[in-house]
Amino acid sequence: MTGVELLQAVVPRYPELHGKVAIVTGSSQGIGLGIAVRLAAEHMRVVIAGLEVNEVDSVVNYLRGLGFEVHGVPGDLGDEDQIARLVDEAIHTFGEVDVLVNNAADLFRVHLAEMNVDLFDRQIAVNVRAPLLLAQRVAPSMSAGGSIINISSVGGLRAHEDAFPYDVTKGALDSMTRALAIDLAARSIRVNAIAPGSIATARVERHLNTDTNSPYGNAPQRIPLGRRGTVVDIANVAAFLASNDAAYITGQIIYVDGGITAQLSPPGQPI
Repeated sequence: MTGVELLQAVVPRYPELHGKVAIVTGSSQGIGLGIAVRLAAEHMRVVIAGLEVNEVDSVVNYLRGLGFEVHGVPGDLGDEDQIARLVDEAIHTFGEVDVLVNNAADLFRVHLAEMNVDLFDRQIAVNVRAPLLLAQRVAPSMSAGGSIINISSVGGLRAHEDAFPYDVTKGALDSMTRALAIDLAARSIRVNAIAPGSIATARVERHLNTDTNSPYGNAPQRIPLGRRGTVVDIANVAAFLASNDAAYITGQIIYVDGGITAQLSPPGQPI
């Protein structure tokens, strides 16, 4: 979806989010972009964080052109100094952080025999360490009612065929979500995770257009609801978890997957 299509699909619902501040990592494309647009449509002040400077600038310029209040901070979250800079810039620019969405991730997956230590260390740094350090740095600036939302995966519950090390990191993120929720509950900061299933991002579409024989092309046939999810499906849940409507929800993994994790076997493949 383009930014225009995203905004056309958004229905603002949470006036209590107006004026609040959100950091959304990995928000220059894909699911993160959808979440950033969704929160901006609620008139939140949004920090756009992404790896590529040009992509971050493009999103920032687009949203500013629509009258939204956003600030861009490009950087590699595998670098602890860049994590500190992201939080410092957000607080310096907007004075506080009310919502942290840990979406950025290294998505690469391989078979065990193909995995190397460098890939493992990289994914631990970006997919596990960065969300933890961001939560640690952001929490002191959050007032009661703050919300941390981790973007996990159905792979954190049920492994993909070529699972390493990505699914391992998402399982760790799920566990971290529960641990953070307990630790921060006394301060009324809620911590939850969204676990997407098969989502029709631009990255997925490029893959399918490049490899027309890819087995991923048949994914909708194996999804109970019969379609891939959209970035708006994920973004809507993120906005809900940030809102007062989710005030009594913490430590939960919300599966937004069209029913994938509910089924024991796909259609036509009985066990």
